[in-house]
Amino acid sequence: MQLKQVKGYTYIEGGVCAAAGFAANGCNCGLNPDKEKNDLGMIYSERICNAAAVYTTNKVKGAPIIITQKNLKAAGGKARAVIVNSKNANTCNADGEKKAWKMCELAAQQLQIKPEEVIVASTGVIGQVLPMEPIAEHIAQLAEDLSPDNHDKAANAIMTTDTVKKEVAVSFEMNQKVCHLGGMAKGSGMIHPNMATTLNFITTDAAVSSGMLQKALSEVVKVTYNCLSVDGDTSTNDMVCIMANGSAGNEEVSEEGSDYDIFKMALYLVMLHMTKMLAKDGEGASKLLECTCDGAPDQETAVLAAKSVIRSPLVKCAMSGADANCGRILCAVGYSGAEIDVSKIGVELASAKGVVEVCRDGNGLMFSEEDAAQILAEDEIEIRVHLNQGSASAQAWGCDLTYDYVKINADYRS
Repeated sequence: MQLKQVKGYTYIEGGVCAAAGFAANGCNCGLNPDKEKNDLGMIYSERICNAAAVYTTNKVKGAPIIITQKNLKAAGGKARAVIVNSKNANTCNADGEKKAWKMCELAAQQLQIKPEEVIVASTGVIGQVLPMEPIAEHIAQLAEDLSPDNHDKAANAIMTTDTVKKEVAVSFEMNQKVCHLGGMAKGSGMIHPNMATTLNFITTDAAVSSGMLQKALSEVVKVTYNCLSVDGDTSTNDMVCIMANGSAGNEEVSEEGSDYDIFKMALYLVMLHMTKMLAKDGEGASKLLECTCDGAPDQETAVLAAKSVIRSPLVKCAMSGADANCGRILCAVGYSGAEIDVSKIGVELASAKGVVEVCRDGNGLMFSEEDAAQILAEDEIEIRVHLNQGSASAQAWGCDLTYDYVKINADYRS
């Protein structure tokens, strides 16, 4: 997947450790019987960070989310570390909050910080009791081996049904200071718009106030993660958190203006590409789908239409079968809730193999089925919906729906 190049921003290696002053690590503590797979991860900042987060909109929330919310409030929007486990979501358990807090205490003891300065997260099977012994036995090892070089070990630790690690980082200048912003994400299934964001951890050495971090994160999530759908299920543990330690030495961004815009674009680029990585690695997926809806009277309409198309099971199945069925796309636009004139809609399907126009003025067109099948056989597909009723646009991302999705989720707990 090609990264979008933007003037003034350079893609770099390092993930959550691309920013100065951050270290990370991951290990297998025994939650996952596969000893080659890490299941416990940590991120640590040498300096106290301003922090912000957004969470799942599911009313059933994992215990780690509840504790993280309390910690950020108690610490006044500050944080110093992240402790995260996979394989077990620590959700719908009577002792869940007690154990999530215990994870914070264990991490804080090793790092010699306050438990309230720890962000805690878990992912995996819901409704199973989280055993604390493996975590307690390996926390010292995890902290001892913290290093900027171990970002990939942390990224591996948060994977569940993911097939690849997801890391992105950029460098940019602000106040004539070189700043860095990077992140890691996990997610393959149980992903749906409106803060079904999986687990995402973002770090930066730019100096940004907690308030501006929250503002930027809340704005960017609307046009990235909240426009992502794999299967229509909103998870219970989803979270995006960001920590800024100010090591770059720039004047703190504490209000809107040019510096805020520069920072927000860096955040957008990292979150955009992690969104695409999440979509492409959807459970059982063979194709990344990107729906662009343009010509809308306003952005809200464009977002509604694009998200409706990308989460349609019938559209996903059509793309899996390389079937250029414009009826399914129009159907999804029609029930999206967007106020539009259907008689003006046009649709194109595109990939590296070319473009095929399948609809104009709300009506299906004749086209070469053979050419269309070749275009849709690629692993990255663009669905272009032209509303022709304004100048606003939006994008949404997802994947096709294959037989393997059912196979993966039919025996998920095993």
